[in-house]
Amino acid sequence: MAETDETIYYRFLSAGDSRDLSALLERHKESLTLFIYSIIHDLGDAEELMLDSFAVVAGGRNPFAAQSSFRTWLFSIGKRLALQQLRKKKLPAELIDETLADNRTPDLQILQDERKRVLYDALGSLSPDYRQVLILLYFEDMSYEEAGRVMRKTRRQMYNLAERGKKALKENLEKMGYDR
Repeated sequence: MAETDETIYYRFLSAGDSRDLSALLERHKESLTLFIYSIIHDLGDAEELMLDSFAVVAGGRNPFAAQSSFRTWLFSIGKRLALQQLRKKKLPAELIDETLADNRTPDLQILQDERKRVLYDALGSLSPDYRQVLILLYFEDMSYEEAGRVMRKTRRQMYNLAERGKKALKENLEKMGYDR
């Protein structure tokens, strides 16, 4: 049976073995980078912020409190750092919304399959909230509660966002000529 993220994290905190941190990095680096990219739309910055997220984890100043899963906590850190970076750029709110809505496709190996590229393109044209909820629920397989913690929304809000997001995604795919 594979060790849980939480077990590896607590062992890292107690023993300080960098192999534990490396194991967590290997497990989550691609999905966290993709999630951060969905917010800031700059692959280089997303990769840096993914590493910064792990630096926060390694620093242990605000250790994981087991109020959610380790992954939910990690994604919350990544989202907070991504939003801080957008604010640091001092972009007006309209430009931040435009940046979040940009649908450039990242050059990631996990998106090489054509169907995934079409899906990601369709996701890219959704509102930021719709895109984030669908990525967390269906790509990251988080529960509504976990995704809600990342996005700071209630379970009901998450359910409503997911339903509206799925409808909007379906409409986008149909506009792109994809019917299945």
